[in-house]
Amino acid sequence: MPKRISIESHLSLTELEQRYRQAKDPVDRSHYQIIWLLASGRSSQEVSEITGYSRSWIYELVWGYNRIGPESLGDKRHEHLGAETLLNDIQQAQLWQALQSPPVEGGLWNGQKVANWMSELLGHRVNRQRGWEYLKAMKLRLRVPRPSHEEADFVEQEEWKKKLVAQVTQVQKKHPKADVEVWTMDEHRVGLKPIIRRIWVDEWTVPVANVNWRFKWLWLYGFVHPQSGETYWWILPFVNTQIFNQVLADFAQHFGVGENKQVILTLDQAGWHTTEKLDVPPGIHLIEMPSHSPELQPAERLWPVTNEQDS
Repeated sequence: MPKRISIESHLSLTELEQRYRQAKDPVDRSHYQIIWLLASGRSSQEVSEITGYSRSWIYELVWGYNRIGPESLGDKRHEHLGAETLLNDIQQAQLWQALQSPPVEGGLWNGQKVANWMSELLGHRVNRQRGWEYLKAMKLRLRVPRPSHEEADFVEQEEWKKKLVAQVTQVQKKHPKADVEVWTMDEHRVGLKPIIRRIWVDEWTVPVANVNWRFKWLWLYGFVHPQSGETYWWILPFVNTQIFNQVLADFAQHFGVGENKQVILTLDQAGWHTTEKLDVPPGIHLIEMPSHSPELQPAERLWPVTNEQDS
């Protein structure tokens, strides 16, 4: 569990909330919201997810607030009325163009990398907060990319999509009175693994963490109906044909699959999905996905949620 950040009592919890609620400037509002949430007992990870600020910037904000007080919060540009923005229209257009390609340092764009780009353009150091502000001003948002495998075959994926449509049509014609639904499923390993995170210490201290290096995990079987968002879960100790047969049987019974309800179930080509020993209940029609195609698997959207730590 992430360590809670201590907030100095320059303002009471009620005063922090009032300043957050009443702030007119979006930067002031965000800064007071961060301090208020942390003072309320929220973890830095939770506050980062709520506000969109990185945890490293949250630490800097807390550092200033704890030592200086409320005067450290807010957009300091407002203290210099009439001051020009860092980038003029032409420079902002250049930044937008630069953002269409990966940064020189590699990886993905973030506030620090935008600030580095601006520093090189302007000839003086730019704080990473300003880089973050320009990313926000250009209506860019933090989003987790959908996974894509480098060995994926685009042509094969497109053919699979056509095959899926044809399969749905075929089942509908064969069972005109039945409800026909498309579901997808996948398995995901979840468990415990020690993770060492950064902590605040003085410059003379080398922190040491005593860790019991044990690993424990289970398998999460996740079914999802993309059209409605409905999900169905099993948590089991293994993945094999025998267990998957039991899961399929329970899925069919739970949703009343049979003569009046047909389900087309898309899944990957794992051995226990394709074996001849698989006992597929009546009414379920399996269709295998192309290899290396996680972007075709809606169940992949479930795992970031199940991976979230309880903090």
